[in-house]
Amino acid sequence: MSATSRVLAGLALGAVAGLALDAWDSGIAVQVADVVQPFGRLWLNALQMTVVPLVLALIVVGVNTATDAAASGRVARRAIGVFIVLLVVGALFAALAAPLVFNLFPRSPALADALGRAVAGSTANVPAVSWSEWLNGVVPSNALMAAAQSAMLPLVVFALFFGFAITRIDDKRRALIVEFFQAIAEAMIVIVRWVLLVAPLGVFALILSVCARAGLHMLGALGIYVLVECLLYLSVTAMMLPVAVIWGGEHVRRYVAALVPAQIVAASTQSSLASLPAMIESAGQRLGYPPHVTALVLPMAVSLFRLTSPVQYVTSACFIAWAFGMHLGPGPLVTGALLAVVISLGSVGLPGAVSFMATNLPVAQAMGVPVGPLGLMLAVDTLPDALATLGNVTGDITATSVVARQSRADGA
Repeated sequence: MSATSRVLAGLALGAVAGLALDAWDSGIAVQVADVVQPFGRLWLNALQMTVVPLVLALIVVGVNTATDAAASGRVARRAIGVFIVLLVVGALFAALAAPLVFNLFPRSPALADALGRAVAGSTANVPAVSWSEWLNGVVPSNALMAAAQSAMLPLVVFALFFGFAITRIDDKRRALIVEFFQAIAEAMIVIVRWVLLVAPLGVFALILSVCARAGLHMLGALGIYVLVECLLYLSVTAMMLPVAVIWGGEHVRRYVAALVPAQIVAASTQSSLASLPAMIESAGQRLGYPPHVTALVLPMAVSLFRLTSPVQYVTSACFIAWAFGMHLGPGPLVTGALLAVVISLGSVGLPGAVSFMATNLPVAQAMGVPVGPLGLMLAVDTLPDALATLGNVTGDITATSVVARQSRADGA
């Protein structure tokens, strides 16, 4: 049985146990929930303890990786610019659409109460602050204090400054520092893998304690989360068509026909890397992009660019806000969207289950929503993976179309 199957089995067993207890005797159900929920919190805390060093290391390494890629030539710099623009568009679209779509679904007040009790020890609510206070807090006066307080937005800002500063120092010293942070990231990933070995038990405890109090409302909420995530993945994938036509100068019929082979491989393998040969064939033979553009941009896209990742981070935070009945204003939504872009560029290449907390928690925390429910969402987030890969592959070819058109225009 795969790791994903084991986690889903833990989710299913915990939900059945919680619902059965609630149906039998709600009083006993609450007592059992009080007993098991500390084990779920313990597992969630173990996941969260790696987030600060992992995010710091990933961003520092990611900045230097992107800088090295950009230094390889005009085509590479242009590709990175296109990647960032498309990621920002996707993230802002999710920030606009996700709250609107979630609000179309009814929400039970019991859900917020049950979630609050089950993950109260792992929540991280950020109190409302004025615009000036928020702006002053973006750049940390003490980076170590920001890390100690898990203040992810100022920590990410410091990591960006630090990462770019490293690119300006002596190459030998730079290589040592990047290797050091790469080692930290790899060590944190090992710890996360250890914690994920007991994920079925942690998810079992969390979902049992929630379902024992909220009944079917929690399962319905998780179903809504997956549904909205799928809808937004399909939406950003469809958005790539007008981008390719308007910005990339493509013809609709030819472009759609060329996408299909790579999309089929993406949906069946759920891997952008496995789809790379099909993408290269579609871009080179079916769409006629210059070989030097295809050979450089598509591997870069697979390494640095995941269109649906910021969409997922923002959607998960919006789901938590919806579940708790919280209103997210324009400020938190835009902040979360832009931070999601930075996080996605640093985390590309990590397995989804390993990177879930490191990528979703900073965005949720920056948007001011509790982070505790992420432990439950981890269990179901792999379900839309086929659609996520489909969107990523479509975005990769679309970005290549834009770079190819610009390269033809200037003779590069």
